[in-house]
Amino acid sequence: MFEPSYYRRCQCKGPLTDKDGQLVLDAEGNPKIGDIGLSCPKLGKGHGTWYFYFEAEPGEGGKRARVRRGGFKKLDDAKTKAKELYDAASAGTDVLSDEKCADYFLRWIKAKKSLARTTVHGYEEHIANYLIPHLGHIKRRDLKVRHLDKMYDAIEKENAERILHRLRVDQLQKDRDAAHRAWVRTAGYAKKEERRITRRTFLDANAALREGKKGLRKTTSAATMHRINDTLSSALSWGIKREQAFPRNWAKLVELPAVTRPKPLVWTPERVEHWKRTGERPGPVMVWTPQLTGEFLDFVMDDWLYELWHSFIFLGPRRGEMAALPWTEVSTDALWLRISQQIVEVAYELYGEAPKADSVRTLSLSLESGDNLVNVRAKQDRMRQEWGDAYVESGRVWTHENGEELHPDYISRRFVRLVELSGLPPVRLHDLRHLAATLALLAGHDIKVVQEKLGHSSRQITSDTYTSVLPEMMRAEAESVMAVVPRDIPFEERTALAIPESAWQNGVAVFFAHGARQSGDTWAVGAQPQPGAAVLGVISLAGRGQDDAANAAVRWIRDHSTANELELVRVENFNDQYPEEQRADFSLVRFTVARTESPDAAEWTLPTGLPPAATRTQRKAPNRRRKAA
Repeated sequence: MFEPSYYRRCQCKGPLTDKDGQLVLDAEGNPKIGDIGLSCPKLGKGHGTWYFYFEAEPGEGGKRARVRRGGFKKLDDAKTKAKELYDAASAGTDVLSDEKCADYFLRWIKAKKSLARTTVHGYEEHIANYLIPHLGHIKRRDLKVRHLDKMYDAIEKENAERILHRLRVDQLQKDRDAAHRAWVRTAGYAKKEERRITRRTFLDANAALREGKKGLRKTTSAATMHRINDTLSSALSWGIKREQAFPRNWAKLVELPAVTRPKPLVWTPERVEHWKRTGERPGPVMVWTPQLTGEFLDFVMDDWLYELWHSFIFLGPRRGEMAALPWTEVSTDALWLRISQQIVEVAYELYGEAPKADSVRTLSLSLESGDNLVNVRAKQDRMRQEWGDAYVESGRVWTHENGEELHPDYISRRFVRLVELSGLPPVRLHDLRHLAATLALLAGHDIKVVQEKLGHSSRQITSDTYTSVLPEMMRAEAESVMAVVPRDIPFEERTALAIPESAWQNGVAVFFAHGARQSGDTWAVGAQPQPGAAVLGVISLAGRGQDDAANAAVRWIRDHSTANELELVRVENFNDQYPEEQRADFSLVRFTVARTESPDAAEWTLPTGLPPAATRTQRKAPNRRRKAA
């Protein structure tokens, strides 16, 4: 039964008395002075604060359990708190516990046996770096949302200090570099005293930089704060479900800065030009175009791990999945490989773990990818002969030359080095997952297929995170819309269009309409299956520029398709491929048409724009065939 007792007490000091009202004396016979509490004569006049206590359920062995709280200015506040604690105790909460939050967090993480190793490592970092320093001193039973708000306020204050620290270090770096340049300039010809002064200035600036870097730490981003709060929420939820350790999950009441997921951006020619001038990346997540991708594959053709880079680009795996892939999970005959394990890195130590359930998957291989794996096996056999007994039989598909398995961090560093040597705009290894997804969509694959390929739990994750819009996709969409809206661009057909039988493959024909300014506003547009081939037909028009020539070509091919019961499948405008100075005189449009009666037309896959391996090998630049240093 809930029968709390309420009373007033204060913190006044005075002579102490015993239960009979007699003064308590010290060894010298003087009255002892201390907290007189309940015996203060002012208590009946509104002095002091309210306290309460009530009997809780007896503990182990029938031990008496009394819940006591105090410090309330009003009696109603004390009654409200007493009822709250009684209800919590009745629900199973240990309201008498003096456990600190630090002890609770450590007890919680120790009890989590089923978490992945990387997840535990992340939780432990959050506990050690944030939760214990800011919340560890608070008693578990006293934790409230205001304590969490103070923690995140303190983190943002630390961020401001770290930003200022970073700015100071940047300035010290500039000063050190300037001093070094001055020293180098005087090294060869200046007088000895001048060389001594510039050298001493450089050494002092270098020492100042080393001292300034001490304690330099990264700022805690909004995304990291959300992950910290997720860790805290998991800890509180565990305590609520297991032992009613908290009345509510306070982490769910916290308001944090919004997180803006970085949008993948494509390395368009304009962005590449800006990067070459300034060295600035347009965004943290960048994706190559098919043309740049082909150039990279050309460059790394002779690299020991060429087939690995090819797999990252076209299959989109994670680096830990590739590092762990064994030959037992690969079939070069049936053209598949199965992702069923991964290597994770914790403090640079490697551990083998099973991927998440959604990430266990079987990937189909193209003929080229299958040939690549055959090449890998042959290279390993050759290295096995060269190394002899020193060769390491790791059983992995991707290894060092001596057979040792690859560290995931080595794969990332190797890739970054190859990109630097290639002279291509920079991308991260993880960005190749974005590239693989985007190329698959460019090839016309459904988002569900891409989801299964990348090993995601939902289509939404794939769509929101790992796809970006290539210029080819934007252009195809724009030109497809243009193709269905008639434009009245008058033209004269000088030679009727005739598509030869040799141009058709599986009921589909692809050809170009190339326009060139003749004189003034007069244009001629000729249809060809490829540049330099025989002309299939010619039109002429009076147009203001390349857009008029392209629109006339679209009208021409649409009318021809309608008259001959053909389907205009796709229109691609390549006008922007010409240099700026040539755009006034040339235009280029590619058309894809299909025979409506062809049973294969509906199953035809649009080309990706990425040249096949044979073509890439032929156009490979000899002066770029280098290996990473």
